[in-house]
Amino acid sequence: MTVTTTEVTAPAPGRRMNILFSLTLIGLLLFLWILLGISTASFWTPLNISNLLRQGAMTAILALGQTFVIITAGIDLSVGAIVGFTSVILAWLIQAGVPLWLSIVLTLLMGVAIGVFHGFGIVRMGLPPFIITLATLTSLRGIGLLITNGSTINIVNEGFTDFARADFLGVPSLFWMVILVAIPAYFFLHLSRWGRYLFAVGSNREAARLSGVNVNRMIYLAYILSATCAAFVGVLLASRIGIGNATQAEGWELQAIASSVIGGTSLFGAIGSVQGPLIGAFILATINNGANLLNVNAFWQRIITGVLIIVIVYFDQLRRRRM
Repeated sequence: MTVTTTEVTAPAPGRRMNILFSLTLIGLLLFLWILLGISTASFWTPLNISNLLRQGAMTAILALGQTFVIITAGIDLSVGAIVGFTSVILAWLIQAGVPLWLSIVLTLLMGVAIGVFHGFGIVRMGLPPFIITLATLTSLRGIGLLITNGSTINIVNEGFTDFARADFLGVPSLFWMVILVAIPAYFFLHLSRWGRYLFAVGSNREAARLSGVNVNRMIYLAYILSATCAAFVGVLLASRIGIGNATQAEGWELQAIASSVIGGTSLFGAIGSVQGPLIGAFILATINNGANLLNVNAFWQRIITGVLIIVIVYFDQLRRRRM
C-alpha cells in the first residue's frame, strides 16, 4: 500500500526538551546581562540596550533561516554574501526610481531565486551543500562588486533609512522584525506537517522518502527560506547603514551558524527549534557588546564563540551516542 505525504507523521524532537533547553539559554542570557550590568556602568543604559537589540536582530533572522537548512543536515555558507548582495540590489533599484515597496519585493524575490538555485544544485546536480553555497558566497561578492564598480550606492530615501533607527513602543523596530519573522516560522516548523517533514529529512532522508515525503521539495524549501531570510536582512541592513555595499556582512554566515548551534540546533540534522537560534544570536550579541564595553581585545570574542561551538557540538555528539 502506498503512503501519501498527507499520511506521514514524521517525528519532531521532544517539545519538553526544547522548552527546557530554551529556558537554560534564557537563564544564561539573563546571567550575562546581570554580570555586565554589575561590571560596567553603561550596559543598562537605554542607548546600549537599543544598540544590542539592533545588533542581535539581524543575526537572529539569519540564524533562523540557517536553522531550516541545518535541520535537513545541510549548511548554507552564502547567507552573509546574500545580505551584502541584496543590499546592493535594493539600493540600485531605489536609485533607478523603482518605488520602495516594489524594490523590497524584488529584492526578496532575488533571495527566493538564490534559494531555488541552491536547491537545484543539490537536488539536480548532486553537489554537496557546502560546495554550492560556498560557490554562491564567492560569486555574489564578485557580482555585487561589479555592479557597484567596487564602490557603494547611497540610499536617499529618508523614510526608509529612518526605519532601522526608529523605535516602536520603546523597542527598536529591527527587534520587531525578529518577532514578525519568528511567529510564522514557529507555526511552520513546530505546528505544520511541512515542519515535521524537514525533521524527517534530517533524521533519515531515505526513510522519509519511503514514507512518502517529497524529499527534494523539502530541500528546495529549506534553502529558499534560508536565502529569503538573508535577503530580508539585506533590506534591514540597507535601511540601517543607508547604502548598498557588496562587502557588508562578511563573516555573518559564521555568526548565523554559531547562533543556531548555540541555540541547540544539531549540525547532524533533525534537531532544532525557532526560539533557540534567536536566543543564541542575542547571547553572541551580548558577548560582543560586553567585550566592547570592557575593552576586551576583539580577537577574544572570536575565541569565546569558537569555544562555545566546540562545547555544544561535543555535548550534542554525546547525546546522540546515548540515543
